[in-house]
Amino acid sequence: MKKLNRILINGGVLSPGELKHICETAESLGMNSISFGSRQDIIFPKDIEKKDLEELKTLQFVFPDEDVIHNIASSYVSSDIFTNTSWLTSARYLYVIEQFKYKPTLRINITDPKQRLVPLFTGNINFIASENEDYWYLYLRLPNWRKTKMYPALIYSWDLHKVAQAIEDVLIEEPENVDTVFELVNDAVETNNRTVDKPLEVPFHPFPYYEGMNRIEDKYWLGLYWRNNLYDTTFLKEMCDLCFENKIGKISITPWKSFIVKGIPVESKLVWEKLLGRFGINVRHSMLELNWHLPVNNIEALNLKKYLVTNFDQNDISTYGLTFGITDFDHNSYNFTSIVIEKNKQPEQIGGFVIRDTYNLLYAKNFDPNTREYIVHVQDVDKVELPGLLMELSKLYFEQLGSEQEVNSPKTSKKETTEEEIHQCSECMTVYHKDYGDVTQNIAPGTSFEELPSSYECSVCGAPKSSYEKKVLVK
Repeated sequence: MKKLNRILINGGVLSPGELKHICETAESLGMNSISFGSRQDIIFPKDIEKKDLEELKTLQFVFPDEDVIHNIASSYVSSDIFTNTSWLTSARYLYVIEQFKYKPTLRINITDPKQRLVPLFTGNINFIASENEDYWYLYLRLPNWRKTKMYPALIYSWDLHKVAQAIEDVLIEEPENVDTVFELVNDAVETNNRTVDKPLEVPFHPFPYYEGMNRIEDKYWLGLYWRNNLYDTTFLKEMCDLCFENKIGKISITPWKSFIVKGIPVESKLVWEKLLGRFGINVRHSMLELNWHLPVNNIEALNLKKYLVTNFDQNDISTYGLTFGITDFDHNSYNFTSIVIEKNKQPEQIGGFVIRDTYNLLYAKNFDPNTREYIVHVQDVDKVELPGLLMELSKLYFEQLGSEQEVNSPKTSKKETTEEEIHQCSECMTVYHKDYGDVTQNIAPGTSFEELPSSYECSVCGAPKSSYEKKVLVK
């Protein structure tokens, strides 16, 4: 990976024309395939000299010696086909992503909390859609920060790029906490922030099946996955031509080394199936194949996956809804799978002894990677022990699946209800919650509504304090 050249694909979204041009560029450099990266970028699976690429100004190349440049990840790929926040349409994603004109040195994620295909918190800067139209939560985990922290304001859609770039600019100050970042960013750029009126809720959904030809209303969408992550350029070029014929404007890459084409007309379904058949492409892999995150161009990790998947298949083990990741001791990215298989560093060899690899197994709390909490299941185990231990974890997942929802359901819950007092603007329904205060007007968290100055105005519509009405929430 350290020797490979990457092409930035902002948000993982590109047009058929752009993909075809990338394929033609790869062929001109002696390649017959391209690969996808875990941040929805494109990778040339061959070591190419920098001088051979510098003339290709139309592509956003990142060379191996520029590994501080990162691709912007987004959940555009899941919009319109999986569960999503109602206001966050495909068009809205594109407008937001288009504003990012610079090459970020921090990882930036732009995601919908209701989808499951793209991880929410694997970036340094994580914008996550709120229920308030065109406003986003911001969660930060800057370099050298041990934990992810919530930014104390919601960010307006058209300010995302400004806030992200301002955060990168203030890194020179080495901010140690999110409040310092907030102050520095507010001093640097003018934004249309909104106060946080309730915490982010991330519902749990099992990992979706994203491959094959699938119908949504009057259109089809196609998900394609190749287990070796080497996508044939001849096939991709013909597919791009078919997209042109069907007036399909965008192709989107997933973080799982695959891609999705949306908006295939019903009457063209047979033509697409013929194209896939002509190239001998399998579009019905088992979920056992699809739910893995592997390092790019790592044959050892791919072989380990094959070994484990074969064992699962032979034992008829279901992994529906689970995701698996393979990492090693020196990986510097954040985990975003339900279960992590971590290879240990080998000790120095003594004499002629052969030292076998050992592994650690970790699993996310509640098997939900969005919790960002990982529990060590076992340490320093041999490869031959992994299949049985993973099957053990799989059974544990299904035993606890849904138990949390059942405990909290109306029929079984014995939890006592509590009442909470808030104040809501009668003009625009904005909520003032004392736990969050109002950072847009320098109102500290913990300030009750009664303590607000008489000059206080709604941060969204400007209505006076007298326009707020007391409400009681039953929890």
